[in-house]
Amino acid sequence: METFRYHSHIGQSAWTDLRRLLLDEAVSDLRGMPTLKRIGGRKYWYDRYRLGTKTVDKYIGEDGDALRARLERHKQAKSERDEARRQRSRLMQVLRAEGYLAPDVATGQIIAALAQAGVFRLGGTIVGTQAFRAYEGELGVQIGFDQSAQTDDIDIASFERLSLALGDQVSTELQEVFAGLKFNPLPAMQPGHIWRWMQSHRQTQVEFLTPSFSDDEDLRKLPALGVSAQSLHFLNYLIAEPITVPLLYRSGVLVQVPRAERYAIHKLIVATRRRPGEGQQKARKDRAQADFLVRFLAEERPDALAEAYQQARNAGSAWRKAIDQSLAQLPATAAALASLPG
Repeated sequence: METFRYHSHIGQSAWTDLRRLLLDEAVSDLRGMPTLKRIGGRKYWYDRYRLGTKTVDKYIGEDGDALRARLERHKQAKSERDEARRQRSRLMQVLRAEGYLAPDVATGQIIAALAQAGVFRLGGTIVGTQAFRAYEGELGVQIGFDQSAQTDDIDIASFERLSLALGDQVSTELQEVFAGLKFNPLPAMQPGHIWRWMQSHRQTQVEFLTPSFSDDEDLRKLPALGVSAQSLHFLNYLIAEPITVPLLYRSGVLVQVPRAERYAIHKLIVATRRRPGEGQQKARKDRAQADFLVRFLAEERPDALAEAYQQARNAGSAWRKAIDQSLAQLPATAAALASLPG
């Protein structure tokens, strides 16, 4: 059996408490009345309030038992907000002492600014290595500082249809947010579409992505975020049913990341789509991340991993070919997947 290094119960309790406090804070600043809407067969909560003569519906989140419970006690959470922030600062001290991975200051500033603008509230999901690092807390396992967990880039994905349906927008235009952080937009092949920004003094790149449901992988608009996004095949599988986790920056920042089992299988696919040259270095990182997560999840969450794996294989021959191509280079990963139930 594989030996993994686990975080202590103290660290895991601190991470869980930090996540709970951040979720409570997300509903503690409601300005009006929580209102439920049905959109396309799903139910979503909005903060409905008057602004002059206009009625504003600010998106809160998709309906569910956990969100309903928080909305029922949002007035209490508001009165406890100052104490909750002090608790979060204390929890962050515990997590730092326990050695949890945290972003560097510059990366933390960028993600925190995007969160403040509402990117993650409005469906944005961090994908790529920044998401992989967040699985330390979600899974309770130490990832460490090897190259598979290092990156300067930040990739954010969102569904185009969700962005259209929500009827809400970021509180600050992202072009303004990026300008304040010394980012410059990068030119795109399609005029009128900006989907990538580069920070001039750090070479940090932020990209926006969205699933492609057609043969083309073109640029699409994300109205809720006010940006364009590069559409990609296979991405819909990755960002379906994301989870909410704390980014360990300052007193914690609430972000969305994919489910770990979907991330692992998606990385097997993505590794085969990298271009020759520099892309092969990213492919090695893809496979290293997939290998780590698959082997861990095969021990700790075999049923969830089995379901995600089977769903990807059932999606079509292109999916199976890409997965098998990566597994041919990862015998331990292939063996872990072969051992899954069902």
